[in-house]
Amino acid sequence: MKKICYKPIGIIHSGHKQMEGTPIQSTLSKDSSGQVEVFPEYALGLKDLEGFSHIILIYHFHLSKGYSLLSRPFLENKKHGIFAIRSPKRPNPIGLSVVKLEKKANNILHISEVDIVEGAMLLDIKPYVSKFDVRSGTKDGWLTKKIRDAREHKADNRYSP
Repeated sequence: MKKICYKPIGIIHSGHKQMEGTPIQSTLSKDSSGQVEVFPEYALGLKDLEGFSHIILIYHFHLSKGYSLLSRPFLENKKHGIFAIRSPKRPNPIGLSVVKLEKKANNILHISEVDIVEGAMLLDIKPYVSKFDVRSGTKDGWLTKKIRDAREHKADNRYSP
């Protein structure tokens, strides 16, 4: 199979210096802020982004080492398949977060609701569009009973390098 390589378009800065203690989802990190530094050669691509309240960041889990197809998620100790959880230790360590766009200043995006560790390499940005990205009638699988307890959880050291 052909290998796929991506070139980062920027870097994400946040107050989260390590995996441990980082919010486990962006919706659980209302008080967390950061910046997305888009490299100058990609800055033109930010045109018209300021009209969106939220953006989707796709990035590389730079601190993740290795993976397991069965793993314990942060909200319980039972193992689940890697594709049924949001662990950073994945075959392709790609993260996806919906964050609030506070303002755009040249090639710097000021964001809040950040659940990303400092230094993550940015692969792509997409606008969050409620009519496209919100679905009704969804099911939350094994997480159904766990979601109500999620606000108390921060990342522990189970995925730390």
